[in-house]
Amino acid sequence: MGKIVKTLCRALLLSLLSVSALFSQQSTTQAAPDPCTTAQQRQFDFWVGEWDLTWPGQNAGEVGHGSNSIKRILDGCVVQENFSGQASGHLRGTSVSIFDANAGKWKQTWVDNEGGYLDFAGELKDGQMILQREATQKDGTKFLQRMVWKNITANELDWSWEASRDGGKTWQVQWPIHYKRRS
Repeated sequence: MGKIVKTLCRALLLSLLSVSALFSQQSTTQAAPDPCTTAQQRQFDFWVGEWDLTWPGQNAGEVGHGSNSIKRILDGCVVQENFSGQASGHLRGTSVSIFDANAGKWKQTWVDNEGGYLDFAGELKDGQMILQREATQKDGTKFLQRMVWKNITANELDWSWEASRDGGKTWQVQWPIHYKRRS
């Protein structure tokens, strides 16, 4: 009978240790944080909304007009843009942007009704969101393109499309757009 008691005691002790280890593991294991709730994921919130746009026209004194609708989609993880040049131009396009936590960068993909496809990466730095890419001309020459969101307030901001042919030492503004939030 002593052998049976020892065996039962040993089995009970092993069972208690196993259950204790299981509960200990469950209490220290935490769910992975939602990557869409990080502080970086909120850096593009200034852009979300309905916007009226203006830019210099092709001739002196002319002003171009457009609109942009920016919203969060896919459980708030993705910032989606819907741009229209309205009567000032036929350009219409859409982009999706997301903060890539693994790369530590914002990434954006743009497509439009002119067959354009552009991919960008960048970050918010010194109060400006800057996303850029390397582009290739038809002759094979490489250059840089970037978008800069700046002068950001609650109801207005400036955006510019820029190019650099000297590796980013200098930039030329190709298309400045002023955003004004719709009331």
